Amino acid sequence: MELDFFVQNWYLFLALGVIVALLFMDTVRNRISGIQSVTVTRLPQLINHEDAVVIDVCESAEYRNGHIPGAINIPVSQLEDSVTKLAKYKKKGVPLVVACQSGNRSARAAAKLRKLEFDNVYALTGGLVAWQKENLPVEK
Repeated sequence: MELDFFVQNWYLFLALGVIVALLFMDTVRNRISGIQSVTVTRLPQLINHEDAVVIDVCESAEYRNGHIPGAINIPVSQLEDSVTKLAKYKKKGVPLVVACQSGNRSARAAAKLRKLEFDNVYALTGGLVAWQKENLPVEK
């Protein structure tokens, strides 16, 4: 009986499998590449206790509209050219937290930083949107 249902609706089970795989793909990819995630509630602790530096990878116009206080703006497209600006943090082992508007660009930027041999790299989960949902301060 159950086997008949499965056979008749195989496409639904296939779609479910694809959706579940897509949901976990980013998490698995980040773990393999050594990128850590940090939530917006944990970020202030990381900044206060470990002197973490927030790198906002949004474009300049987005950055001017609002960003996490103290964040350094380096758009994703300019990240590789700005390695010298970040070298002082690499030497000290300072945690670098990469943030963007929603969290998509930050994961890509964090992967670039890992390839450039930065060890202590975090991607902010949910980005500035999640930051604002928690009513945390925004600088303009």
